[in-house]
Amino acid sequence: MWIMIAGPYRAGGGAADPVIRAANLRVLNEAAVALHRVGHVPVIGVNMALPMIEAAGGSDAAYEELMAPVSLALVDRCDACLRVGGPSAGADDEVRRFEAAGRPVYRALGEVPAAR
Repeated sequence: MWIMIAGPYRAGGGAADPVIRAANLRVLNEAAVALHRVGHVPVIGVNMALPMIEAAGGSDAAYEELMAPVSLALVDRCDACLRVGGPSAGADDEVRRFEAAGRPVYRALGEVPAAR
């Protein structure tokens, strides 16, 4: 399955703190490695959007223009979602979109079925 990993990036006081953002991104990427190792294709919206945001100048306006739209567009291409980390309005928006489409949302790696 193509599984989107949804979790905080700038949430939790990390909007202005690069250390928190890096730690949040590491959690997303570690989950991606774990999903890959059990045979799934991990997708992280932040990893798709960040290079675009940088190319657009890296401003808050570029972040607002690109982050959510790119991440939410990826939801429509994935089979399921793995929700990780703490509070995040953006991640919760992704989860709601999966739920509305009737696609699975897993809350822990152990809930993800083995790849076929």
